[in-house]
Amino acid sequence: MNDGNGRQLSPGWCWASLEDVTELIAGNPAPQGAENFNATGIPFVRVQDMGRLGSRIRLVNTKDHLTKAAARDLRLFPAGAVLFTKSGASTLLNQRAILQRPMCVVSHIAVALPENGVLSEWLHFWLSTVDFAHYAHATTLPSLPLSKIRKIALPVAPTAEQRRIADTLDELFASLNTGVAALERARDKLTRYRASVLKAAVEGALTADWREQHPDAEPASALLKRTLIERRRRWEQDQLRTFAEKGKTPPKHWQAKYKEPVAPDTASLPPLPAGWYWVSLEDVTKLIAGNPAPQGAENFDATGIPFVRVQDMGRLGSRIRLVNTKDHLTKAAARDLRLFPAGAVLFTKSGASTLLNQRAILQRPMCVVSHIAVALPENGVLSEWLHFWLSTVDFAHYAHATTLPSLPLSKIRKIALPLPPFEEQKAIVEAVEEQLSVVERLEADINAKLKAAQHLRQSILRHAFSSKLVAHDPHDEPASALLKRIAAERKARRRV
Repeated sequence: MNDGNGRQLSPGWCWASLEDVTELIAGNPAPQGAENFNATGIPFVRVQDMGRLGSRIRLVNTKDHLTKAAARDLRLFPAGAVLFTKSGASTLLNQRAILQRPMCVVSHIAVALPENGVLSEWLHFWLSTVDFAHYAHATTLPSLPLSKIRKIALPVAPTAEQRRIADTLDELFASLNTGVAALERARDKLTRYRASVLKAAVEGALTADWREQHPDAEPASALLKRTLIERRRRWEQDQLRTFAEKGKTPPKHWQAKYKEPVAPDTASLPPLPAGWYWVSLEDVTKLIAGNPAPQGAENFDATGIPFVRVQDMGRLGSRIRLVNTKDHLTKAAARDLRLFPAGAVLFTKSGASTLLNQRAILQRPMCVVSHIAVALPENGVLSEWLHFWLSTVDFAHYAHATTLPSLPLSKIRKIALPLPPFEEQKAIVEAVEEQLSVVERLEADINAKLKAAQHLRQSILRHAFSSKLVAHDPHDEPASALLKRIAAERKARRRV
């Protein structure tokens, strides 16, 4: 038989809707106030708890626990309840879980209570094949209408066959999960190694031998002095140009209005290698916010000027250079926007992604959205060096603590950074890129294997729900009888 879309089932199996075999309920509102929580109370499931499960399917404990008083008016869901996120961005991550013991659940999560004869594991594995992105409302914060989810068709096998399939899946996935965990540990080690390389680079340890071999390199203090002189010269030229355009004569002492960058307070900063110098970010860069995003499809085309959004930076992974973007502006739309040059260094400055410390270097001229800040390095400061240093700075320490974090650029400009001599910057960049290229190749290999593992997992699940994973036993009670019994039990409960 089939579900109306041509999907065949084995003898003894039946199609049913999700509401035929489960009770589908939203979780509880989260109690407010620290007094409602303690360390040993009733587990309270939040979306983050499901995110921490990884490849495991059973939720054993939670980060937060409710006091008995706080849980008194909330629904306590039993062991075996199957969870999935129903609102918020995590809805699109298709997170699933089975409660290992009774717990309260937050309202962003939906709870499916399987009827007798429908195994929690069966329901969980089937839900893992469903992409709820197809059912979510397409809004800034996606949400799943449970009225729509209840109507989804799922295959129901005889209860005994459900158990055989679930046991086989547990066995297969145990081996697969072991391999995935090993790959993830290896990837974590590479992440830590990358961080150690960057730390050694910005502290000078990576080029200690280079300094011994080049004792006469121009010190960074001379580079800074030349940079500040050049910056003032450009400012004076801009002022004179403005006076000329307005037909005005420069007033007396107009040069005194120039504001020198504020030197960083080095009292609490560590000593630097020979030839290095502490500077503020505004000493060596021009820091600018990006542009407002043009509205309307008519402002975009497939071959225009690249327009960098936060998502483009998120897709970079371990690469540091942004070569292209998803969206491109028409020339007309970009006419009033600032076009930033190749070599500009980007970091997110507003929104949740600010805390992800995403960085990028423009490979070619691009426009940039206003959620991103652009650092334009002065002559003598390499974009790669600036990117490496920014990658060691956690901007969470500087962000305004609000629902949507934001970075005040006035504060970021004052951050102190160590500036090496220009020639040493080039040596550092060469050394870092050599080591990180190896890391990138290894990471790419690991990510490919993790992707293959995910494809294998889905292939195994497709076999399971096509009744190709275990042998069918004609003596099993057919699913049609199971569904009749479920309907009769529900009718009896309603009469009570």
